[in-house]
Amino acid sequence: MQRLPGAAVCAADDTPAGAETFFASLFAAGGLTLSQAANIMGLESHVIQNWVARGFLTPPVKKRYSRDQLSRLLLINTLRPVLPLDAICRLIGYVNGVLDDSDDDTVEDSALYMYLVRVMHGQSAAEATEDYVEPFPGAGERLRRVLEIMLTAARAGQYKAQAEKMISALPETI
Repeated sequence: MQRLPGAAVCAADDTPAGAETFFASLFAAGGLTLSQAANIMGLESHVIQNWVARGFLTPPVKKRYSRDQLSRLLLINTLRPVLPLDAICRLIGYVNGVLDDSDDDTVEDSALYMYLVRVMHGQSAAEATEDYVEPFPGAGERLRRVLEIMLTAARAGQYKAQAEKMISALPETI
């Protein structure tokens, strides 16, 4: 069992198909509460509330987070070990405009997250986004560019975590 990008919980299958199944099961009964979203990501609830207050994503509707909102949270959580929040916001904003207004998005956050899962499993950005329909000329190229940056940052975060684990396993010196 592997963790999905940005998640603290394990999915039975961390492939793109497994991620889709995981999401479908989470939202079968509707949205997620703040505590459920926080548990999935391994964060304190106040961190998510702060991100909402700072405009990094739209507020929950009737205290429920949607699939797109959880996807945005997972994207941020995937990238934050190596990128500052303002850089992450700039990156997401490059494809989706104003972060707390989903009306100007060129790709749903849930699709963006699934595209990232695909590239993290070896697909090229072009292969991962072959089903993407551009709302305007050049949107696909923006999306692919963002995915390449996200992949680089996600891999850097994995290497950083691996290096920290290796360092902690070193014996104490005298």
